[in-house]
Amino acid sequence: MKSLLIVIGCCGGLLLSGCGKSEGPSVKVGLNVELTGDIPAVGASARNAAELYAAQVNAAGGVAVGKDKLPLRLIVGDNAAKAEQAAAVAQRLIGQDNVVAMIGPDASACAIPASEIAESLKCPMISPWSTNPKTTLSATDGSPKDYVFRACFTDTFQAGVLAKFARNHLNAQTAAVLYDVASEAPNGQAMLFRETFEEAGGQIVAFETFTTGDRGFSAQLTKIKAANPDVIFLPTYYSDVPLIAQQARRLGITAPFIGSDAWSSPEIVKLGKEEIEGSYFCNHYSTQIATPEAKKFMEDYRAKYGQDPDDVAALTYDAVGLLVEAIQSADRLDREAIRDALANIPQFEGVTGKMQFQPGSGDPIKSAVILQIKDGKFHWVANATP
Repeated sequence: MKSLLIVIGCCGGLLLSGCGKSEGPSVKVGLNVELTGDIPAVGASARNAAELYAAQVNAAGGVAVGKDKLPLRLIVGDNAAKAEQAAAVAQRLIGQDNVVAMIGPDASACAIPASEIAESLKCPMISPWSTNPKTTLSATDGSPKDYVFRACFTDTFQAGVLAKFARNHLNAQTAAVLYDVASEAPNGQAMLFRETFEEAGGQIVAFETFTTGDRGFSAQLTKIKAANPDVIFLPTYYSDVPLIAQQARRLGITAPFIGSDAWSSPEIVKLGKEEIEGSYFCNHYSTQIATPEAKKFMEDYRAKYGQDPDDVAALTYDAVGLLVEAIQSADRLDREAIRDALANIPQFEGVTGKMQFQPGSGDPIKSAVILQIKDGKFHWVANATP
């Protein structure tokens, strides 16, 4: 069995090549992830899951391509959670390392520019975690991109789920929104939540913004406190939520928080502690309602890394699984054939549930879950289906 070769990206998003060379042919797949920067937990989860899948498929003999079984080789590039570096990593993986496909980026701000590179170079790309609709749509005319797919639901879907959950489950009549105006995914989620919440008969009483890197939120939170909302929507990355919650509680704000899938890292519980206790957020899967396939994945992940997999890990595992199924269906290492096979997978049974691509779209039809942070853990509350 050929050993798995990992080339870890660093040095401002560039790839290192001094980790040795693989022997013989292999299936080269690029991994464009956020190993450093503002959300390193996201990149770590993605890399862990991809490495786990690669190790498992290689232990079973490799990826079936024609009459051969070839080892799956991951080439990992660090995009540092920055748009320009994500594009540079994509250019390097596709143009120089000649990967047959690329997994990632995860953050929408990185996935959108990387997807433009993938589309222009006609290389299949699957983003595990990017929920922004722009990732899979043309920047010029809004039509679906041909080579870009995702393993997750979109902001349009989850914003609607959260707004309806706030109205119907929490019986919220009013809501406030606080989001990072400079960040792609939170910006879109905030707008879509407002639209859906108001369409459902609710009232947005405060709509406040901040900018990436801000650490003081007293001005925005003072306005939110005066508006006295029933709930506060924070479509903000896990690294920012605890600080906002702490400052809100110190001001005497008691309204429950609800958040997007950007909350999904367990780091949010460690950092937020009692200030986010009782909060709700939308996520891609729950360990509490896992299928047998998902339970096996969780057991394997815990055994290898000593911790539970978060949604980024689960979605990345599914993304690699989708790609391997497409490669084996294409039966050759040809980007065009792999792209066609991806688009024509009738239904994929992943650890995050069933997914099916609509004709002419890289966005899968799949469900979501609502989780609550309770006693320092994530607890399943409800399923949400399209």
